[in-house]
Amino acid sequence: VQMVESGGGLAQAGGSLTLSCVASISILNIDAMGWYRQAPEKPRELVASVTRSGDTNYLDSVKGRFTISRDNAKNMIYLRMNNLKTEDTAIYYCVGRSGMYTVYDYWGQGTQVTVSS
Repeated sequence: VQMVESGGGLAQAGGSLTLSCVASISILNIDAMGWYRQAPEKPRELVASVTRSGDTNYLDSVKGRFTISRDNAKNMIYLRMNNLKTEDTAIYYCVGRSGMYTVYDYWGQGTQVTVSS
């Protein structure tokens, strides 16, 4: 299964970006999808996730600012990021989980998000 991200780039603090991810299979066959991020010298963290049934979950630091959504017809998920902060700077990875009790086993190549002050 391939996951391909797009939409990263440079934004100013307070600005917005939207990340997109397309899967090579129907996302209805993927238990949950989400976005991880990794900043230099920091641990990888799950930013947001959405299950097949539409339940969402967010990292505390992005609640109220980021919104994850999915389009089953296009096999895509999105991450709308508003009110960006410099600490949001990281590589963002689109991920998928094949089963409810598995780890995220589908990973994209990542897209860089850089937020300047």
